[in-house]
Amino acid sequence: MIQVHDLHKHFGGFRAVDGASLTIQNGSITGLIGPNGAGKSTLFNVIAGVLEPTSGRVTMDGQDITGLPPHELFHRGLLRTFQLAQEFASMTVRENLMMVPTGQAGETLWNTWFRRGTIRRQESEIRKKADEVLEFLTISHVADEKAGNLSGGQKKLLELGRTMMVDARIVFLDEVGAGVNRSLLATIGEAIVRLNKERGYTFCVIEHDMDFIARLCDPVIVMAEGKVLAQGSADQIMQNEAVIEAYLGTGLKNKAAGGGT
Repeated sequence: MIQVHDLHKHFGGFRAVDGASLTIQNGSITGLIGPNGAGKSTLFNVIAGVLEPTSGRVTMDGQDITGLPPHELFHRGLLRTFQLAQEFASMTVRENLMMVPTGQAGETLWNTWFRRGTIRRQESEIRKKADEVLEFLTISHVADEKAGNLSGGQKKLLELGRTMMVDARIVFLDEVGAGVNRSLLATIGEAIVRLNKERGYTFCVIEHDMDFIARLCDPVIVMAEGKVLAQGSADQIMQNEAVIEAYLGTGLKNKAAGGGT
């Protein structure tokens, strides 16, 4: 679905992404790991149109999408979440979801005067879909809570819910486990797997929790210093000496040897 060809993103003399090339297969849950500063989030930002690349190319379904702005990629079904949730804090959880679909009739002044019935019907349909999303994610109990009052894990579920309000095809999840307790992280993982298997979502996931990555992701891509260092299954990555010694530390080495961490 996504191909990245010799991608570079420089900030002055700093090469955040330095010739990265990779492929994300349609229908996969691909993991993207590596040390802090490896260029993972910058790569996401370039693919998702938040940043323009210095050079290189990104294609989606064989079509060049390099440098397209996020709103155009949104309409193609490419969405990106952030390490820090971007919720509308003063709106309810349900309202946050209902904001997502574009082209709503109530967005134009003419319709608010002359097409009130259409607006009511559309809002009812969108509200119904939002409630279905909340039930799918097991957070219906916070539907009327202000989004700013949610826990870190609930906010990550809300961000995932936003992708369900449109026809998402591929979702880039940036550190979905950051600030999330183990119970909610398991819930998030289950939702990702269900969306992948039941609704055909493709995912690319940045995460430092190797247990989470190993449970969900195949393949796993390792970045370091702006480049792709290795790619393979989680087991292969955890046995890769270059990855273990240079980038993931002795903790992963012990886990690979069966010692656990």
